[in-house]
Amino acid sequence: QVQLVESGGGLVQPGGSLRLSCAASGFIFSSAAMSWYRQAPGKGRELVAAITNTGDSTNYADSIKGRFTISRDNAKNTMYLQMNSLKPEDTAVYYCKVLWRGRQYWGQGTQVTVSS
Repeated sequence: QVQLVESGGGLVQPGGSLRLSCAASGFIFSSAAMSWYRQAPGKGRELVAAITNTGDSTNYADSIKGRFTISRDNAKNTMYLQMNSLKPEDTAVYYCKVLWRGRQYWGQGTQVTVSS
């Protein structure tokens, strides 16, 4: 069974940094492209960043470009999102996602709050 567990969220001041982790199990992690999404209060879920199975290619939402970095460690079955220069508008629940064998799987989410 596919399982994705996010961690690393919390409260941070504007300009601060956080690193989110997504621990994966139940599928061949090294064969799967992964992505991070976020959902702010009252808004829809939006794609933040995506990464190929090997980590050779990434893409980012314009709103976070230059501030966030997506990465993965296939030996640890873990994906990361390094978040720098955080802004209040980054406040959201952050989710990791995998598309595996035609099915979409989501983690439970981790809350990121950026506030002074």
